[in-house]
Amino acid sequence: MSAGAPLRTVEEQLGDVLAAVRPLPTARVALAEATGATLREPVRAALDIPVFDNSAMDGFAVRFADVAHASPAAPVILRVVADLPAGTADDPPLAAGEAARIMTGSPVPSDADAIVPFEDTAGGLSDSLQTATVQRAPRSAGAFVRRAGDDLRSGDVVLEAGMMLGPLQVAAATAAGRTHAVVSARPRVAVVSTGSELAPAGTPLRRGQIPESNGVLLAGLAAAAGADVIAQVCVDDEGGALRDAVAGLLAASVDAVIFSGGVSAGAFEVVRTELAAAMTFSRVAMQPGKPQGFGTLPTPTGVALLFGLPGNPVSAAVSFEVFVRPALLAMQGRRVIRRPRLTLPAATSWRTPEGRRQYLPAVIDTAGDRWSVRPATAGGSGSHLAGGLGLARALAVVPADVAEVHEGDPVMVHLLEGWDA
Repeated sequence: MSAGAPLRTVEEQLGDVLAAVRPLPTARVALAEATGATLREPVRAALDIPVFDNSAMDGFAVRFADVAHASPAAPVILRVVADLPAGTADDPPLAAGEAARIMTGSPVPSDADAIVPFEDTAGGLSDSLQTATVQRAPRSAGAFVRRAGDDLRSGDVVLEAGMMLGPLQVAAATAAGRTHAVVSARPRVAVVSTGSELAPAGTPLRRGQIPESNGVLLAGLAAAAGADVIAQVCVDDEGGALRDAVAGLLAASVDAVIFSGGVSAGAFEVVRTELAAAMTFSRVAMQPGKPQGFGTLPTPTGVALLFGLPGNPVSAAVSFEVFVRPALLAMQGRRVIRRPRLTLPAATSWRTPEGRRQYLPAVIDTAGDRWSVRPATAGGSGSHLAGGLGLARALAVVPADVAEVHEGDPVMVHLLEGWDA
């Protein structure tokens, strides 16, 4: 990494990262255990949704021709010949002038073609087992009947490959009669924080020390991206501890190692010194996060991706979002690997770095009719402002050719997890 070398674009750096990604193995698992996993094969319906014609209302199953002209002035009285609770298998015949009391979700008799809700009758539920006095005609045949297959037919794709299985997706697949799905293995990830100044959180600090927070930060971000974090290590700048840690992690067949610190141009850059043969260290036209390292090393079962991120907490968080998260999602076969984005007006003005794309931790103001975006802290985009990360719900992304954002300017915003919390 030469100080005089031109800056790489974000797209060039990310392109190198994604080119090195290889898909993880798949497994067929029970849907009950699949929440958070990424689908690698489509889920197809094993049955229709709804499974059978059923009632959308509590009321009476009727023949539309019998009640088509019912009104308060000319009610139609039907004889109730059956009672159909949810779960019944009965299919009673209905002759002219007959009806069946029916509850929501119950199978509609084959002879019925409409439902009259209780509220459209004179007696309602209280007088419903002998006669039904219909005072309001259904709007048409088929009224309040949920037809079999209206949502999905057997064989239809319920969920596409590349989706993350959340509770809604698991429920949809289950409703379609499925019990298992083919999903990706989770990336096995290790986080290595470097720096002789780091001390465990909560311990007394001597002069020059700071709490080690990047390990917690990066492990949490990796887990949110679907990874299993199998190790979280902190090493000094001497080199020996880093070499030992890397050797152990490679022997454990990790899929990725995320380093924080030790990748810049200082005198004690332990990652750059110890892994120079395996990683390429670059300067990227972004702020924060200009120094980046990336490479690969073999493991007993494949290849581990090596990510060298800056040590300042905001730089580490932004670098993870821009480079590591897309790689972890791509490993799992995720169809969409970028954050949801929208454009919002700036709530205030701020300066941007010359010639570098800015990724500013930001807050979205949702009060009132017009949303807006502002920096998460008064200190702006300082890469050391770890406290401000707790306020950030988004990243405001400003192009490299913009020197200053003015109040009211449109700003591209990348939404982070919990952005609306």
